[in-house]
Amino acid sequence: MKINNLKEISKEALLEYIRKIPFLEVKEVDLNPTDNDGQPDLVVTLQQEGKVKFVIVEVKNNGEPRYARQAINQLLRYINSSSEYGVFIAPYISPEAAEICREAGMGYVDLAGNGFISFDKIFIEKQGNPNPYSRKRYLKSLYSPKAERILRVLLSSGKMEWKVEELAEEANVSIGLVSNVKKLLEDREWVDAQTIGFSLIEPFSVLSEWSENYNIKRNRIRDFYSILSISEFEERLGNVCAKRNIPYGMTGFSGAARLAPAVRYQRVMAYVQGNLENLTELLGIKPVTSGANVTLLEPYDEGLFYGSQDRDGIRVLSPIQIYLDLKNFRGRGEEAAEALLDQVIGDLW
Repeated sequence: MKINNLKEISKEALLEYIRKIPFLEVKEVDLNPTDNDGQPDLVVTLQQEGKVKFVIVEVKNNGEPRYARQAINQLLRYINSSSEYGVFIAPYISPEAAEICREAGMGYVDLAGNGFISFDKIFIEKQGNPNPYSRKRYLKSLYSPKAERILRVLLSSGKMEWKVEELAEEANVSIGLVSNVKKLLEDREWVDAQTIGFSLIEPFSVLSEWSENYNIKRNRIRDFYSILSISEFEERLGNVCAKRNIPYGMTGFSGAARLAPAVRYQRVMAYVQGNLENLTELLGIKPVTSGANVTLLEPYDEGLFYGSQDRDGIRVLSPIQIYLDLKNFRGRGEEAAEALLDQVIGDLW
């Protein structure tokens, strides 16, 4: 959205918000149509019981925390007396950015209908309206298969500082993609950008949001039955894949049991890359629609194997990937995921 159009729409949104207060009178509205950081984007002069109040407004195209702090810093330069009150306006203001405004003593209004204004005897608040704008595009950018490769590296390396070029090589993606993901994380204030590189500072927030947007069904999932016990089949799978150089890795309960045992399980779950038809014959398993005790997944991206490790001769996927897969299973899956987070993943950070 062009800044001039956004300012005009923001003006109307703010006035609609203010007009809900019957004893406030709008005396003057001064809109700055230029993109000039030297003066406010909007000043609304209000009158209440003979007293004048100036609402000073900063408008941004983005309502994530980094932009909220920029807006607040600008508003603090404009505000010179108690008769002035600062308000941040954006198409959509995230809950984290809203909290930043509150802590700074500033109001906020977004075009989704959320807002908070509190000064003198005035208090008005509305929240809970979803983002009707670019949230889906943001999530698609951050949680696309190749962008997820970057997140796996960051989450697996704790507070390690990365240069863009080094991270691109480690994640096997382009430098441009790393730069884009870095910016998205900076907007959320989830990374700390240094002079040379950057590091992840809010890993729990990243993993939590990722798990909410992760869908295990992006993989091709097939169920089978084996006459072998769980441990016998896992050993056979490991031996067959190792002999034929087939990338594989245990996930779900099979993976968690080797990293943070918490839940007994009756089904093997593993990722296998390549043609499953030949492999199933070697493993002696049959596809079934019910009563399965083996689930094999063909990964939607080879990045899922990043950080896999050997445990007693069996390949196990990274705790990050196992956590994501387990969170899809309510009940015991969530229980196993939290055990993995407490006992293994948390120590990485």
